[in-house]
Amino acid sequence: MEDRFSITEMVVLRDTMLAGAFDSQQVGEMLQVFLMGHGYGVSPDAARAAASRVEGARCSLEVIQQELEGLALVM
Repeated sequence: MEDRFSITEMVVLRDTMLAGAFDSQQVGEMLQVFLMGHGYGVSPDAARAAASRVEGARCSLEVIQQELEGLALVM
């Protein structure tokens, strides 16, 4: 499968997450906004759950990519 999101985009997203003291709800909202900006829909509950997994993995780019790919719903 071809990656839907560039490394540069994910690095910017990760750096934004790491720059502030955000909770899982806020990180979930960031994931939603990121995906909506790329034309995808996403469930708010799924985004919050993914945010917890991303935070648990210390914002690893690999995990961010996996979560974004799993969350992206074609609209």
